[in-house]
Amino acid sequence: MSKQEKKDLVPTLRFPCFREMEPWISEPFDKIYDLKVTNSLPRDKLNYEEGSVKNIHYGDIHTKFSTSFNLKKESVPFINPSVSLEKIKLESYCQEGDMVFADASEDMEDIGKSIELVNLNGEKLLAGLHTLLARQTNDKLIKGFAGHLFKSGLMRKQIQKEAQGAKVLGISAGRISSLNVVYPSIDNEQQKIADCLSSIDELIAAHTQKHEALKTHKKGLMQQLFPAEGETVPKLRFPEFRDAGEWGNKPLGEVAKIITGSTPKTSDSDNYGGNNLFVSPADISAGRFIINTKTKLSGQGFSQTRYIPEDSILFVCIGSTIGKVAQNKIECATNQQINALVPFETYSDGFIYFSLGHNSKKIASLAGRQAVPIINKSLFSSVLISFPSPEEQQKIADFLSSIDDLITTQSQKIESFKTHKKGLMQQLFPVVGEVSL
Repeated sequence: MSKQEKKDLVPTLRFPCFREMEPWISEPFDKIYDLKVTNSLPRDKLNYEEGSVKNIHYGDIHTKFSTSFNLKKESVPFINPSVSLEKIKLESYCQEGDMVFADASEDMEDIGKSIELVNLNGEKLLAGLHTLLARQTNDKLIKGFAGHLFKSGLMRKQIQKEAQGAKVLGISAGRISSLNVVYPSIDNEQQKIADCLSSIDELIAAHTQKHEALKTHKKGLMQQLFPAEGETVPKLRFPEFRDAGEWGNKPLGEVAKIITGSTPKTSDSDNYGGNNLFVSPADISAGRFIINTKTKLSGQGFSQTRYIPEDSILFVCIGSTIGKVAQNKIECATNQQINALVPFETYSDGFIYFSLGHNSKKIASLAGRQAVPIINKSLFSSVLISFPSPEEQQKIADFLSSIDDLITTQSQKIESFKTHKKGLMQQLFPVVGEVSL
């Protein structure tokens, strides 16, 4: 290894007691890890109720498992008792310290995504479909460090470089074995890095749990603040409205002006690229307010659409995401998959937003089972929603908005911790550009 390469193998940020130590070591993956045989059981061979052996599916690595995998804290399916495991060799069962890689992904960002098994809680576990199971042969990496190492830019770039495929990317056992693993030779330095990053992961997990609890709390409150099917009053009512009488059903077309969106000609590039928001279903996520869009319109393009004033309610009425709902904070246009509601004077925009969210599944079911689900403007206008007095509408909207604010604040905290961790990762591990390892 050249002097330049050795220089590159020193992280930007190093704990004081290690600053005068030697650069990190680079060794071939196959000098540190052996790959073990995994199974290829699909989801229909797994269940969450019964079994004696649990199974890691690559989809769960992509979507939910923590970098440092603790079986006590993760929801992992069992292999169905009817599946014979007689041919599974003892060495194929997972051990603490093993790395499990997802060898397939639809995008480059997740190819080779990995977890390190730090606690198996004494249970039997196998690595399953589209995974690679790697086990150390010489204990050069302490337990708890490798998981973070393989999430570093240094290792991710190597993995992505080895990926192959077009629509679906894959990384083979041979290609992952060609990686170079870079690590500090001193166990204490590895431990310091592992402890630092794991503590941030624990903070993220705790705040994520609180975030989910708030969303669950909101969902439960909405079930009580709006009348149940066939009822005319809600189970939970604010004190000043307990004697206010029954709620009345109104078709949406009588409480708001309904505007179906349209799309300017895409063949004319002059219609696009300006500063005017153009909302499509892809812009509607879990958050309430639309403040930005993937596509924007020029003044010319905006003039060819139907103007949607701020604080309207946007409801997806066509396609696979039918039932998604949001509000626009500033004026916008939408495509034809979205119906916008501009509330009349005595109706609260916030109340309509929450009510449509509460009833979204019921409304979506009106589309039937067509190849392309659709609720046309006429049908959407006829949808009945229960309404109390304007004052009670606003009280409910304000109350649920306050919970949304807490959820948003919690989400921002999580993103802040993630950003902080990302910054630390960039400094705690060496960053090697085009230098050959």
